[in-house]
Amino acid sequence: MRPMQDGDIEKVMAVELLAYEFPWTTGNMRDCLKSGYCCWVYLQDDRIIGYAVMSVAAGEANILNLCIHPDMQGHGLGRKLMEQLLMLARQQQADTVFLELRASNRAASSLYDAVGFNEMGVRQNYYPAKKGREDAILMAKVL
Repeated sequence: MRPMQDGDIEKVMAVELLAYEFPWTTGNMRDCLKSGYCCWVYLQDDRIIGYAVMSVAAGEANILNLCIHPDMQGHGLGRKLMEQLLMLARQQQADTVFLELRASNRAASSLYDAVGFNEMGVRQNYYPAKKGREDAILMAKVL
């Protein structure tokens, strides 16, 4: 793993487009990198297979995006990337980490439960979906 660089965005976006039905835009990703957010890539054989974006301010960290290439999911790589983010959050003196996920994303929910996140609430109709909108589950972990 290493910090994301501007030259990585095209490869990161290739993974984003494969992984999500409603992906971020290249502009979203570039803006996060330019804003100084914690943007990291996960490499395997010099190939980007995952990435994460987290903002940290005022003692709080917010995981905005964490993704592993669909072909590489289910092998513990997301957990390793999450552990990297939690370490970075601690280094930046965050005491709580927040995230949100689609209510239907059971794999992510299992990962977040396993690393100690707790459900804090629901944002109704937050995410776009094929048929209307989908709820977001809000989760937090005290460091």
